[in-house]
Amino acid sequence: MRQVLVDYARNRGRAKRGSGADRITLKESHLTTQHDVDVELLDDALKRLELLDARQSRMVEMRFFGGMTIPEVAQALSLSTKTVGRDWAMAQAWLSRELRTH
Repeated sequence: MRQVLVDYARNRGRAKRGSGADRITLKESHLTTQHDVDVELLDDALKRLELLDARQSRMVEMRFFGGMTIPEVAQALSLSTKTVGRDWAMAQAWLSRELRTH
């Protein structure tokens, strides 16, 4: 699903990143609360996060693109919900900073 959304955003034919880009609003259970996110910027940020912490990157992918809850991610990765919650909070903070600076 992540690749489908990223490909769609790239194929919109805009002249410059962010100029006229389609925005998607995330629900509270996802990456942020009611903020618009550029899918291409998120994809780039996730690639950087993967270099720092592959598990956190995977969790964001599962939550944002897969719509999974923290308990579902915990079960899929064989982790405790507390571990997923901590990693999720760290990933959100890191991605929030990354997306603000780009």
